Amino acid sequence: MLLDNLMKKLDEKKERIIEIRRYLHEHPELSFQEEQTAKYLQDFYEDVPVDSVETNFGGERGVVVTIQGAKPGKTIAIRADFDALPIQEETGLPFASKNEGVMHACGHDGHTAYMLVLAQTLAEFKNELKGTIKVIHQPAEEAPPGGAIGMINAGVLDGVDAIIGIHVMSNMKTGHIYYRSGNTQTGRSYFKLVAQGRGGHGSSPHLANDAIIAASSFVMNLQTIVSRRINPFDTASVTIGNLDGKGTFNVIKDSVTIEGDVRTMTSQTREIVESEVRAFTEGLEKSFGVTCHLDYLNDYPVLNNHPVVTEHVRQALELAAIPEVESVLETPPLPPSEDFAYYLEKVPGCFFYVGAMPASGEAYPHHHPKFDINEESLIISAKAMAAVVASYCDGNET
Repeated sequence: MLLDNLMKKLDEKKERIIEIRRYLHEHPELSFQEEQTAKYLQDFYEDVPVDSVETNFGGERGVVVTIQGAKPGKTIAIRADFDALPIQEETGLPFASKNEGVMHACGHDGHTAYMLVLAQTLAEFKNELKGTIKVIHQPAEEAPPGGAIGMINAGVLDGVDAIIGIHVMSNMKTGHIYYRSGNTQTGRSYFKLVAQGRGGHGSSPHLANDAIIAASSFVMNLQTIVSRRINPFDTASVTIGNLDGKGTFNVIKDSVTIEGDVRTMTSQTREIVESEVRAFTEGLEKSFGVTCHLDYLNDYPVLNNHPVVTEHVRQALELAAIPEVESVLETPPLPPSEDFAYYLEKVPGCFFYVGAMPASGEAYPHHHPKFDINEESLIISAKAMAAVVASYCDGNET
């Protein structure tokens, strides 16, 4: 049976997955700058019996591998991301980042490691496969506009019937797999407001127009969007992450820059928040006499898992009875955003989660300088994705 063969072979390659993960962890690269990582991927596939390897896919170092089964069938895409973050690592791991100020602090090194070995293993059994498997190694998940858009525009989803992705999660227990149907992760928006007033001396405020006062009012007013404009049963958050009002104690600031982050779970809520931010900006000009320039960008959409594909994934995972997996559980909605959502706008698919909490139980959140994963999650991820792929290749798709 295909799945049994895949599982046995993956067990044999478990240490290789960990070895690759640690190498990638030592050599992280930022979004849209993953030159050496892309080369590593390309070199890996040189001796792997895949049918094609397309590099620089989408113009941003993406790598797309095609594995053609011996029998006709559907085309399933499986995706892993490989970029890192602008964070100085503080884990103290023996394989910590060698690149100053850059760290794999979200698990993408693990995603890439398990996917490489899984793709290699699938290629070795392609005579037993039905249909086509498209392996998507995607750059730049972390930085808007995200690497998925370029790959989609370049045709990575052409002919694809379904797409599947996995994220390892340090805050979820190792040995558990989590799924959710429908809206699962928030959409994200970014805004930047520059409020221009008129500077002056602290002793003569009547001769100036204090931009800090205007900006402070704007920040406080924004807090009423979620509390007074959003249905209490909906999800939204508005965060001011940067308020650049630094100056001298006795100088009235002439200009202030504010940057904010918005997370919403529906497109309707996203529209409400944007409308309110724009309205407060206009009110700021009228109330304080400042000139405002607002940039507002809606980037990653809400991640919406297709109900039919998600149910198929759940069934495949449970039927596989992976020894390392204690349970397959439904997760509540998750606050972070993810550019896999772009793929799901184009084709049916499912993005699910593999618990990766360190054995010590001390789980630092994603994007933390001390973030780490339980490497047992890597073999679980490989086997979980293999189970889903094998189910499709056996013609069991629903």
